[in-house]
Amino acid sequence: MLFLAVHGISSPNEARLREGIGKFFAENDYAGRRILLLVPDNTRSGPIGDIFKITFEMLEGKAKAFDVMVALGTHRALSDEEICTRLGITAEQRSSTYASVKFFNHEWDMPEALESVGTISASEIEELSGGLFGEEVDVVINKRIFDYDELLILGPVFPHEAVGFSGGHKYIVPGIAGAKIISFFHWLAAVVTNPVINGHKWTPTRKVIERAASFVKVPRKLFAVVAVGDKLQSLFIGDCAEAWERAADLSAKLHIVHKPRPFKTVLGIAPRMYDDMWTAGKVMYKLEPIVADGGMLIIYAPHITEISYTHGEIIERIGYHTRDYFLKQWERFRDFPRGALAHSANVKGIGTYIDGVERPRISVVLATGISRQRCRKVNLGYMDPGHIDIANYRNKEDKGILVVDHAGEMLYRLKDGSVPQIEQ
Repeated sequence: MLFLAVHGISSPNEARLREGIGKFFAENDYAGRRILLLVPDNTRSGPIGDIFKITFEMLEGKAKAFDVMVALGTHRALSDEEICTRLGITAEQRSSTYASVKFFNHEWDMPEALESVGTISASEIEELSGGLFGEEVDVVINKRIFDYDELLILGPVFPHEAVGFSGGHKYIVPGIAGAKIISFFHWLAAVVTNPVINGHKWTPTRKVIERAASFVKVPRKLFAVVAVGDKLQSLFIGDCAEAWERAADLSAKLHIVHKPRPFKTVLGIAPRMYDDMWTAGKVMYKLEPIVADGGMLIIYAPHITEISYTHGEIIERIGYHTRDYFLKQWERFRDFPRGALAHSANVKGIGTYIDGVERPRISVVLATGISRQRCRKVNLGYMDPGHIDIANYRNKEDKGILVVDHAGEMLYRLKDGSVPQIEQ
């Protein structure tokens, strides 16, 4: 496997990056082959565009085809303009330099675009999930990949609420998978709980991903990006499992911030790359471990006006509740998409549901463009973002108050390693 490291610069050292990627292509012949590049949507940071453009140059005139698919999972489809933004190219470049490249969004909600590649048995799911589930899982993915000779998977590796660390085969499941397996995968993670999953490598959900990906016989290589914002730290290229493992090990050192004690109030400022609460929920996922019992997390995002562009109607119906609220009333909620239940439970956080009373461990408050009435309807707190002076929250860690800028990618944990939990 090729290993390339570029450290501490605001944009990649292009010559060094080109040299490393060039070495990979010198050792791997793609002449006459049809290549599909899988990339994340705009809710993930990192120099994806720089690597795309160098890869295109390496393959131009050699590969029979070089196309791009956005591995959306169940996020909303990107417009052509947004795909250009993701890849760091202009509309003029799209119609000239990159005119030969076809752009695709993953069509997770279009049955005709999907194909089953295998089934994970109930007994195997029981083993992989540590006994939490014992159901058969059909592995359904976007069938367009079978039009290609090889996949190149390009994306960042960060701590992640549903798998432990993102990246690698996660760009196949859930990235280009069908809705049912995506829902299963996310609900399994929510049942295990975010604090237990997030920032751990070989989680039950990662094991399910790797097993599901084993049914996909299309050859593939991984370009695993480890970045802080858009500052590239390292790029691992090669075998998917090995490159992902090495990237995850580095991510654990770079993307986890340890604090000596919990905070009664945490203000997480969501970046604009999160355009609804479905994606901005990552603010909660990354900060929940450092909020004290009975404390408050404020998700500050005045630009957000929607709960979810793709799942909003469902979330409006079920609201935001703890995992146990759903599990102890399963007959009531069993027919709802489990992916929506997972999002709801992860945003609400750890809590109990005893004798008909729900008790979340902490309060989650939205300071967004979502109205007070809608926040109340979905069972979240509300603050007017126009009345929040962020300066009043800064530099008060000694008073139990923390501000986190660009929240959602860096995972915050307590230094003693403890995770939030409530005894039943």
